[in-house]
Amino acid sequence: VSLPTPPRRRGTATSWDSLRLHVRGGTGGMGLPRLGGEGGPGGDVWVLARPGSSLRQVTDRQPSKRLAAGVGGNSSVRCLKGAKGKDFQIEVPLGISVHTDDGTLIGEVNSPEDRVRVAVGGLGGGLTTDYQPSPGQRRMIRLDLKLIADVGLIGFPNAGKSTLLEKLSSAKPKIADYPFTTLCPQIGTMMFQDHRQISVADLPGLIEGAHANKGMGHHFLKHVQRNKILLFVVDVFGFRLSPKTHFRDAFQTVQLLVKELELYDPDLLGKAAVLAVNKMDLPGAQEKYKQLCHQLMHPQDFLSLLPAGMVPVERFPFEHVLPVVAVQGKGVDELKIGVRKVLDEQQVEAVMKAREEKQRQLRTVLKIYPDRVTRQSVPNSRQDAHH
Repeated sequence: VSLPTPPRRRGTATSWDSLRLHVRGGTGGMGLPRLGGEGGPGGDVWVLARPGSSLRQVTDRQPSKRLAAGVGGNSSVRCLKGAKGKDFQIEVPLGISVHTDDGTLIGEVNSPEDRVRVAVGGLGGGLTTDYQPSPGQRRMIRLDLKLIADVGLIGFPNAGKSTLLEKLSSAKPKIADYPFTTLCPQIGTMMFQDHRQISVADLPGLIEGAHANKGMGHHFLKHVQRNKILLFVVDVFGFRLSPKTHFRDAFQTVQLLVKELELYDPDLLGKAAVLAVNKMDLPGAQEKYKQLCHQLMHPQDFLSLLPAGMVPVERFPFEHVLPVVAVQGKGVDELKIGVRKVLDEQQVEAVMKAREEKQRQLRTVLKIYPDRVTRQSVPNSRQDAHH
């Protein structure tokens, strides 16, 4: 799945992962004083998660970015209770966070058909309001997309992430031999023979200073927060963005990527990670790879190579360090196996934690209400372990 950047219109700022809207609930319907009839409430405005949707589609359908729900029905002789106004649904992709203009979180939609009410319709006219309706709620909201993917590809520009994504999955990203080929995230799916599917997001290349929003760093780093594991991709021979920037060898590249994540959000370093060392087909790659592995085993001996202020606070361990030749697909099968193993271990750990939490809660209930819980309701640890 490719998420293209919408074209810029003169005088407006557009983005594929952020959108600001004015929403208004419908006004209530008029009451009927002589018969005591009540007007119907105005419709509500909802944000609804719909797979296949995009924020660009929202602006295509509503270019004014002003969305309003329907007006409530008036009370009448034929129908004393007016009908509720029609709700307005904003269909958005999964992974949307909804905030007010002041940054207050209204809600999130992460699963199909999840929805969040963002504007409430006004009350219909009745006895307490002298049969006059009230207007609906109105406010500005911001929709922010954070991609939901099992794996996030992390690396500096031109490390081979897009090529690797193409070999790992069914995605067809734009590929060229120059930095910043990936201007918008690409999402692919790794398929396995047992029908297991693992989603992979290729994020645009970071640059030094991404944590401070250089190169639109915040624009891209936020998507890493919802990845289950991180897949670092580095060029075994190192990286240099331009003749005006410093050359970084593979070890420095890894440590600088770790530091950028740390400075943006320290919690990101709590995620499991795999390191793919790319371009292993070039002359001298094996020696460079051995050197990198040695440096990763003893990072404290090489931290002096890093710029001041860019040394990670803590050592960041990788679950696997694997050599690959992305352009030829060499090492990709081993990489897929390694990534899946990490995800499977996470899943087992999550199940065990959930089971332990359930047992803890049941033990608490037993202490408080010993006569209300039967022995059959308490899970048998031996039977659970067997299953």
